[in-house]
Amino acid sequence: MDWHAAQVSLTLAVLTAGLLLPVGLWLARWLATTHWPGRPLVEALLLLPLLLPPTVIGFYFLLLLGQGSALGAWLAQHDVRLVFSMQGLLLVSWLVNIPFMVQPIQRAFAAVPTALREAAWVSGLGPWATFWRVELPLAWPGLVAGVALTMAHTLGEFGVVLMVGGNIPGETRTLSVAIYDRVQSFDLQGAHLMALALVVVSLLALSLVLAFDRQTQRQRAAQEALA
Repeated sequence: MDWHAAQVSLTLAVLTAGLLLPVGLWLARWLATTHWPGRPLVEALLLLPLLLPPTVIGFYFLLLLGQGSALGAWLAQHDVRLVFSMQGLLLVSWLVNIPFMVQPIQRAFAAVPTALREAAWVSGLGPWATFWRVELPLAWPGLVAGVALTMAHTLGEFGVVLMVGGNIPGETRTLSVAIYDRVQSFDLQGAHLMALALVVVSLLALSLVLAFDRQTQRQRAAQEALA
């Protein structure tokens, strides 16, 4: 096991989930409640990282923010380096993980009956109080699922990580890149150990997501029965 790579991967996963959660929460709640006609386009843009090859995202990231671009050169003048650095790795990880964070939270907020929101408003609660005291307590399983999916996907991401972060030991070499290195050097036992760890983490994350989805469905069924 490459413990330095594991530490980089875990740090990247925690930071990505932590920084993405507030934005993902806001986007998910807005998508679940808005009737704006342009919502399908916004949802399509947010889901785009699921369909595009990671190398495409990495390529455009390098094209826009590499030192060969005007923006990249300006950032370099201010000692900000986004290519082959943890900062750049974190930014691109934040971008590719948006759908993994937003989708579970959006489903959770969509499951909150509109009648409950209306009852809270009639009772004198404002939009902010309704969000904190009514919606969020019911939608919290979606938040846990979103964080779990984001962290699991970050731990296993390879293509965009290698393109943007490179393979710098102790800084940008993640577990997925370390697995690739071990296979290239014919250390199949070491690659197997790290790959198995990622499989276990992914299974646990998916089990958690499915469990919270079932809980959300039960809550919705119980609320509809009371209504």
